[in-house]
Amino acid sequence: MTTKVKFTNTSRSPFFATVRQRVDGYFTDKAISPHANSAMWAKALFFLVGYAIFYGLILSNQFGPWTMLGLAVILGVFAACIGFNVSHDALHGAFSAHPWVNKLLGGSFYLLGANPYVWKITHNIVHHTFTNIPGHDEDIEVAPGLVRLDPNEKLQPWHRYQQWYTIPLYSLASLSWVFRKDYVKFFKSRIGHHDTAAHPRREHFKLFMSKGLYYVFFLILPFAVLSLAWWQILIGFIVMHLAEGLVLGLVFQLAHAVEGTTFPLPDEKGNMQEAWAIHQLHTTANFAPRSPLAAFICGGLNRQIEHHLFPKVCHIHYPAITAIVKDTAQEFGLPYLENRSFGSALYSHFRLLETLGRQ
Repeated sequence: MTTKVKFTNTSRSPFFATVRQRVDGYFTDKAISPHANSAMWAKALFFLVGYAIFYGLILSNQFGPWTMLGLAVILGVFAACIGFNVSHDALHGAFSAHPWVNKLLGGSFYLLGANPYVWKITHNIVHHTFTNIPGHDEDIEVAPGLVRLDPNEKLQPWHRYQQWYTIPLYSLASLSWVFRKDYVKFFKSRIGHHDTAAHPRREHFKLFMSKGLYYVFFLILPFAVLSLAWWQILIGFIVMHLAEGLVLGLVFQLAHAVEGTTFPLPDEKGNMQEAWAIHQLHTTANFAPRSPLAAFICGGLNRQIEHHLFPKVCHIHYPAITAIVKDTAQEFGLPYLENRSFGSALYSHFRLLETLGRQ
């Protein structure tokens, strides 16, 4: 994609200036920081310690194969929750006012077998700027050619059945991340239209070193200390990542690929028709906004509208600013998309896949 996308009409709508002033006013009036509070630190500690405990239980070699398999599933879910609740906020600079704290906690992304540097380019820069814009937002390219999320993509015969096979494909997301995605993204010259031809030398070292250590701790070390057959260990590793990938894939897709969200294209000059903040409202949706369990597990990603508008605000505050954002959007006559539950969002995603799979 050579045409550079531009949001040229940012001055036409005072929506973002208004909602930002109101959200800033909320933190000022309450005299609280937009970063992590004690509840957020407790939640981060819960997932990090839980991850360490389940990993230790597996390496203790004190359980039978079926129990070990169950522990592998739980470890995969905890890894995804670390990504949602710790890494994501830290890599956005939202966890702490101190950059070194964010950098340290952002390193928890390595526990997923993923690379923080590559993620900050593909997610923070590209996805958050060009949300749902085909050819620019690579987060909507689940499996190019196999899954059709871009209404402008050529329709293939197998797309008729994509609502049935796409969701199981999300299980492969984590395995792809560990063995393929980071390498491919790192060595691409461009992601969307963002130039990625030259990376700092230290990032080359970090990529290969971190991947190597992950393979050691999750493949070589278990082979060395566990009294299981090699194929049992391999199955456990795969199952762990299938659980992790399914959780990651579903949470991210339910925020941008449900009924009501759009996939807008720029004009021939690369100009978008809406201001950036309004574009976010058209391409993003919340799900289960009133569920304490969803808020705890998803790290605020069930409130993606608030996250996309205020990525520097820690997600622990999203429930408090949701009413501000929603009321302001309605005041300006703008959409505010939400599904009441995880189940309704999942069904909406299913129906969208079904719609896009037909002419």
